[in-house]
Amino acid sequence: MSYSRRQIVRMLAGAAVVSGCPSLSRAQAYPSRPIRLVIPFPPGGAFDTVGRPWAEIIKPHLGTVVVENMGGAGSSLGAASAARADPDGHTILLGGTQTLVNEALLKSRPLYDPVKDLDPIAGITAYPLCIAVHPAVPAQNLTELIAHGKAGATLSYGHAGVGSIQHLTGELFKSLAGTPGMVQVPYRGTGPAITDLVSGHIQMAVLGLTGQIIEFHRSGKMRVLAVTGPNRLAAASELPTAIEAGLPGLVATGLIGLLAPARTPRSIVDQIAQATRNVLAEPNYQQFLVGAGMEPSSASTPDSFRKALADDITLWTPVVRSLGLKVD
Repeated sequence: MSYSRRQIVRMLAGAAVVSGCPSLSRAQAYPSRPIRLVIPFPPGGAFDTVGRPWAEIIKPHLGTVVVENMGGAGSSLGAASAARADPDGHTILLGGTQTLVNEALLKSRPLYDPVKDLDPIAGITAYPLCIAVHPAVPAQNLTELIAHGKAGATLSYGHAGVGSIQHLTGELFKSLAGTPGMVQVPYRGTGPAITDLVSGHIQMAVLGLTGQIIEFHRSGKMRVLAVTGPNRLAAASELPTAIEAGLPGLVATGLIGLLAPARTPRSIVDQIAQATRNVLAEPNYQQFLVGAGMEPSSASTPDSFRKALADDITLWTPVVRSLGLKVD
């Protein structure tokens, strides 16, 4: 979802009201300089949609946050860079399900250890994925798309990168639908995949759902056939779930949140987590996330976020093993 200057101003105004917590006093040593927020994908996807507004509205709490998009290797390059940074709270990773599952389950030679090298701070939001097609594809729903594929049509689907949760979901879809001939086309993030889908260079894509994709669907630039959440979205209730389309096993959501290099002092981790909960309590930011098709994680803590990420690894482990996926 694109966000206007007016939206950011409203969010900042609300954030300033709740920024007076003594534990976040600017008199403390942290932060002593601008904070670097690493987004391990190119601009244009779900992580960018969440991260850039967060970096703006967190300013009353933590000062300047500089966003650095570092895509590549299904999020591994950016996440590894953050994991190797000094553990002083001045480098934060915007990671989650995507970053941990990719490295923990799909890499024979991981660039970092997602459990030992990163400390969870707080979740920001959860988001479903969606299966979308170019308007030229003669399928109005998921059932028709499956029939189209089984009839011999050559379909290629784009995703955010080899090993991404979008990739895993696409391969799971192929397995459940019985359409093994679908060809995966990896990109260096969701943004480039969206561009090629809208322009017709690929026929379909598995994407992290954002407000931008909802807008493209409603304007006819792409057709979202199903979302992978367990329920329909409040922001786009017209979009059916994959469960409703007859694929009850196609349920996939991703978590997006903040992680710090391991051994970052717990006092700093707690400070960032509290600041994040404060801005998530601000109605305008909540509405922004809901409008983007996401579910805010308003009460997340370092410990609860760690458990949620561990649960995701447990969830995806049998899927990865059954599909036999490896990315190196």
